[in-house]
Amino acid sequence: MPAATRSPARRTLGDRLFLTALIGLPLLALLLFVLLPALASVALSFTTWDGIDLAGIDWTGVENYTQILTNYPPFWPAVAHNVLWLLFTALLPTPFGVFLAYQLDKKIRFTRFYQTAIFLPMVLSLAVVGFIWEIIYDPDTGLLDSVLAAAGTGAHPDWLGDPDLNLWAVLVASAWRHTGYIMILYLAGLKSFDPALKEAAALDGANGRQTFFRVVLPALKPVNVIIVVVTVMESLRAFDIVYVLGGGTGSKPGMELLSLLITDNIIGESGHIGYGSALAVLLLLVSLAAIGAFLAQTFRRQDT
Repeated sequence: MPAATRSPARRTLGDRLFLTALIGLPLLALLLFVLLPALASVALSFTTWDGIDLAGIDWTGVENYTQILTNYPPFWPAVAHNVLWLLFTALLPTPFGVFLAYQLDKKIRFTRFYQTAIFLPMVLSLAVVGFIWEIIYDPDTGLLDSVLAAAGTGAHPDWLGDPDLNLWAVLVASAWRHTGYIMILYLAGLKSFDPALKEAAALDGANGRQTFFRVVLPALKPVNVIIVVVTVMESLRAFDIVYVLGGGTGSKPGMELLSLLITDNIIGESGHIGYGSALAVLLLLVSLAAIGAFLAQTFRRQDT
């Protein structure tokens, strides 16, 4: 006789409610706090509004975008600073984090201590990191100027007040945190890497550098994609640490960023909701274009 088939268990009302809450609440939060504000920003970018009187919303078409691209002086310096932020992050802290991960994966002594010490800044929020480095850069009692004074270097620069230095000072502070993040991401990928591939490369006469670039790096392609996406997004949405070190909205000369311009126009004293929304839409389009192009190219190569 054929074995009796067991009918699938019927879900109780409590199970249905639990699944509905488990799936529905995150979707509702995504709709309320991400999708609807994004659509509202797109709509408001074609208007002028002071953010107070709903009756004062006036449709202006693409005027906000035209003024931003032609007659809005802080825009192009902010774009240049965001590009500089991206290049700095991609060329220094990101490769350094990968290098540290590769070295710590070699089972050296005290590797757990090194991992914890390097990753510790990542546990802190960017605002707290900004407060720490504000103390370090303080021109009167800061650690950096105290070390320079002890070394007898003479006059000390105003790290956060000099327009030629303040952005670089913020980039160093951001790199301190970003390096640990990249190290942990890549170290997680290395833990899943097959050590037999390294042994085979060593038997073929490959040194450490050749093994990394020709064996390890291609094998960890999914991790590389994540790191590139994280680096681009961190550079485009940089805000907290600049907000703290720059003294809040109305950033200091030399510290202009797109995220600060958006904040200044939407919730700052200017009250130009239309301008701020248009800037936010431009930043969203740039982010989507950069990430989308990279992912499309990566997956196209993977399919071929």
